[in-house]
Amino acid sequence: MARNFQAELTGVLGSPVAENPTGAMLEAAFAALGLNWRYLNIEVPPEGLRAAIDGVRAFGMRGINLTIPHKVAVMEWLDDVAPDARMIGAVNTVRRDGARLIGENTDGKGFLRGVRQDAGRDPLGMRIAVLGAGGAARAIVTELALAGAREIVVVNRGVERGARMVEDLAAKTHARILFEPWRGVFAPLGFDMLVNATSIGLFPDVDAMPPVDLAPAPPGMLVADAVFNPPETRLLAAARAHGLPVLDGLSMLVYQGVIGFEIWTGRKPPEDIMKRALLEALDVAVP
Repeated sequence: MARNFQAELTGVLGSPVAENPTGAMLEAAFAALGLNWRYLNIEVPPEGLRAAIDGVRAFGMRGINLTIPHKVAVMEWLDDVAPDARMIGAVNTVRRDGARLIGENTDGKGFLRGVRQDAGRDPLGMRIAVLGAGGAARAIVTELALAGAREIVVVNRGVERGARMVEDLAAKTHARILFEPWRGVFAPLGFDMLVNATSIGLFPDVDAMPPVDLAPAPPGMLVADAVFNPPETRLLAAARAHGLPVLDGLSMLVYQGVIGFEIWTGRKPPEDIMKRALLEALDVAVP
C-alpha cells in the first residue's frame, strides 16, 4: 500500500517568533487526531511580508497565523478577508480555499470565550478599559462591542492611532467606544474590566508593566492580559496583590488556537491536550 509521507504545513509569521509556543499546542492536537500536519515558527521582518505570503502560496501551506507586526499589513497581500476580520481591520489567521488565501480573525473570539468560560463573566452591560490600539486591541474591542458592552474606553499613547481606531470601530459596531490618551499613569476608575492588549510585559521584557495604578480599581474588576509569555505578568501579579480577579493570556491563546484549528482542519481539537501542551511548553505547572 502506498504511503503518504508529505506533511501539511501551517505556521506563524511574525517578528519575533522564537518564543511563540503556539506550535506546541497545535502539533499536540494534530498528533492526537492522527493528522500529519506541522506548525512552523517563521521569522519575517516587515519588509519581507509580501515575499513570505508568496512563499505560503508556493509551499501550498494549509494555513498560517500572523503575529506582531503583521496583523494589519498582511491584509494587502491576501485574496479576500472575512467580513468580521474586515470589520476588525486585522487578520491573525489565514486559511486556504483552493488557490486563494482568506484572512480571518480569531483573537477577539478567543478572548471573549476566555472571559465567559474561564473568568465566568459576561461583557453584556460592562464598562471596559482596553489598553492599546494594535491588531489584538482592535479584535478585542470589536468582539466586546458586539457582545453588548455598555462602554469601551480605549487608552493608547499614540493619540492619532488610538483615536482613528476608536472612530472606525464605533462606526462599524454602533457601540459606545471612546478614546482616552495614555498620559502618565492610567487609573481604572469605575470599570468592570481592564484589558492589556499591548505587548508590554511580553518575554523577554518580563519586568515591564503598563503604567497602571490599580489601587483605585473597584472591587471585583476583572484584569485581563493578552500577554501569554509569561502567563503571570507583572500586571496580573499586581492585580492579585490588590485582590482583583485575573484572566491570563494563555486563555486567549488557547481558544483562538482552537478556533483556528477548526478553520484549517474542519475538525474539533482536544482542548485539554492543547492546554496541557501549552503549559508544558512554558514550564508552567500542569494541574
